[in-house]
Amino acid sequence: MMLIPTHHFRDIERKPEYLQPEKCVPPPYPGPVGTMWFIRDGCGIACAIVTWFLVLYAEFVVLFVMLIPSRDYVYSIINGIVFNLLAFLALASHCRAMLTDPGAVPKGNATKEFIESLQLKPGQVVYKCPKCCSIKPDRAHHCSVCKRCIRKMDHHCPWVNNCVGENNQKYFVLFTMYIALISLHALIMVGFHFLHCFEEDWTNLLQAYGLNRKGPAEARISLREKLQSLKVSSTECSSFSPPTTVILLILLCFEGLLFLIFTSVMFGTQVHSICTDETGIERLKRKNQPRQRAGSWQSVKETFGGDFSLNWFNPFSRPCQPEIPSDKDLVRQVASLSDTDYAETTEEQSEETRDEDSVEASFLKTMPVLSLKG
Repeated sequence: MMLIPTHHFRDIERKPEYLQPEKCVPPPYPGPVGTMWFIRDGCGIACAIVTWFLVLYAEFVVLFVMLIPSRDYVYSIINGIVFNLLAFLALASHCRAMLTDPGAVPKGNATKEFIESLQLKPGQVVYKCPKCCSIKPDRAHHCSVCKRCIRKMDHHCPWVNNCVGENNQKYFVLFTMYIALISLHALIMVGFHFLHCFEEDWTNLLQAYGLNRKGPAEARISLREKLQSLKVSSTECSSFSPPTTVILLILLCFEGLLFLIFTSVMFGTQVHSICTDETGIERLKRKNQPRQRAGSWQSVKETFGGDFSLNWFNPFSRPCQPEIPSDKDLVRQVASLSDTDYAETTEEQSEETRDEDSVEASFLKTMPVLSLKG
């Protein structure tokens, strides 16, 4: 049970009828444990496909433009293994973040029978989400895309087509980390490739086509002889023509730089949220709700799954499973208010709710329904 300050939340009537439970449909029979979670959102599905396409494009350029044509086999094998391993972990983390239930609250449990079974006492209230007809536990927020209330919801990310919440935040953090690493690795390899090829092989190849300003003696050498002498040298850089290779590498540079900046910022933001035990929505709304916060190290261990080990970086290992909230955890305690104070608090809460709705529409598209209808 949680104590709610009277200046922050609205004192709610305790009668079950006030919740309008007759409008709620009882929740369906729960599916088996491990049932796949997938959000049918067109924008999110398109963003997820684009994410995979960009990673596979980087894979193609790194392998077929830079590593395979190289004669330095040790360089190619080492960088090929490292890049492919990071790319595999990134895509695996993306799948886990997309297909894992982020912590959805049971839908439609705000029925009259369930509310009456809680046997609310004076000063106790429960909060219902009018959109998904759920009794909301503490720190749960409604996502208008997933159409569910999500425990410890940080934000809805279209790139993983899912909310980032209590159960899949680890996979989202790993996804941003591995994408940042492969972006950095690709940029470094492109830099070395340009330095090695543009200075030597490509300059000589352009000379073979007579695009340089040399004396008449060199111009008398046949083009066929020049190409034969440079055939081996040019294939060390790429099996594609120099213009095509330059275009592919420039596109890879742009992609790598863009995603390196974006995912590094997201990774830092997520780590900060975990260490402070404050989600992005809570930080955005600046609600200093008094609650017991977990320590930084404890919060990190809960997110990544126990004490530090290699499993922290494994997208196939599960984080610590949170305790299933009991019915008592849905009940919150508020101080009693006089009729005058109740009316003033109701008015203040209505203004606050309108402010929250405006934040939802402009940024995160989520609405924490902190009060009941009325």
